[in-house]
Amino acid sequence: MRKRYSIEFAEYSQPIIYCPSELLKDAPLNKIAFGSKTIEVTFKSHSKKNDRIVLNQIIKENLQFPDLAVRLHAFVDSMILNIGPLIGIYTAGFTPFPHRPIGERTNFFAKLLSVQKSVGALPFVFGEQHINWDKGTINGYFYQENNWKTFEVPFPNVVYDRLPNRRSERNPKLIQVKERLQREYLIPWYNPGFFNKLDIYDRLLQEPLAATYLPETHPFTSFSSIESLLTKYGHVYLKPINGSLGLGVHQIIYDKFDDNYYCRYQDKEGINRLRKFPTLEGLFKTVFASRKLDTMLVQQGIHLLRHEQRPIDFRIHTNKDDEGKWHVTAIAAKIAGPGSVTTHKRSGGEIKTLSELFSEEECKLYTERLSKAALILSNSIANTMEGIIGEIGFDLGIDRYGDVWLFEANSKPGRSIFSHPALKEFDYLTRKLSIAFGVFLTEQAILYPEEIIK
Repeated sequence: MRKRYSIEFAEYSQPIIYCPSELLKDAPLNKIAFGSKTIEVTFKSHSKKNDRIVLNQIIKENLQFPDLAVRLHAFVDSMILNIGPLIGIYTAGFTPFPHRPIGERTNFFAKLLSVQKSVGALPFVFGEQHINWDKGTINGYFYQENNWKTFEVPFPNVVYDRLPNRRSERNPKLIQVKERLQREYLIPWYNPGFFNKLDIYDRLLQEPLAATYLPETHPFTSFSSIESLLTKYGHVYLKPINGSLGLGVHQIIYDKFDDNYYCRYQDKEGINRLRKFPTLEGLFKTVFASRKLDTMLVQQGIHLLRHEQRPIDFRIHTNKDDEGKWHVTAIAAKIAGPGSVTTHKRSGGEIKTLSELFSEEECKLYTERLSKAALILSNSIANTMEGIIGEIGFDLGIDRYGDVWLFEANSKPGRSIFSHPALKEFDYLTRKLSIAFGVFLTEQAILYPEEIIK
């Protein structure tokens, strides 16, 4: 059973660690580990407060423990006392500016690392250029007392993947870092990779509980396939298979009364458009002239709940906690902007809490249905995807009959919903659990490595 202790440092010369007697009662200890660094030491129990582990400066330096006062977890296994976890957050886009080391995303990472005291972990941010392979160390960015500090620390217990986009994810140098840390150092790596919409759809289609939330979806193959879906549903969505932020989404509507086709989309200037065409072929030749259609998917249109005649969908965040269990950590409604095909803020969308839009009874009902769907989908994705999944952002819809539909699952969900004042506490909860899951993974990797390292 893990427990948190204050890590303190004292001036004495012997290589001795003073720790609570409860850490020594089951088995003798002869080594201490911090991240990937392990050294031999002598342990003695102290009679003072039972929540402290005391090291001297020599041990601190040999462990390459940063000059930070923290309360960390202790994990005992095979005569080794592991203190930590040391959690590396892997990203790209660093700058030479000490107060803004990760450019526009500096504030996000500062907020992410600020949960360290409540979680009992030492998270830091790093990129491929900060790794010293010969020494087995990383020059990591730590955030303490509203300041960024760099410390050379051992390789971490686990790595949390926060690469910013698909381009960085495909970078051969960045891929090599991930593969090498996993293969040579057996470091668990969580939330790897961006999801592919069709891949997620195909996997969930094989899961009976999850499949009930899936709208009919196909890769684009021909106009006739779109015609058949239009006949069936009245409108369809064309989306980039690897898209995000609502970019490139088009809604195609067939009006059987005037026998015309309509296309709703956002143009390159960011203006919402609604255009009318007598034929589907003419629509595609005009709107999709410069687009590769084999990178698109076609999805069933759904008549969503509306507010003031504008469609509503919902962003739901789920996170695994420090016991490895899924939780719904945030729910928000998103209202489409006037004339917009999506509910994203960049297209004029608005963020609301459910209680701002619905009656108390409806709010309770929709929260229950959305939460149930999100937890079923989270478990299904985590069970079928390669790698370790610890957080997901879902875009879900509710139709006029009250049924829930999955539009998209994101492995690195955006955080625009947290600009709403009533969602600040959920912003903190999602950040806290994304780091707390690293505590769980660390414990699993120490105690049950054969289960966590695959």
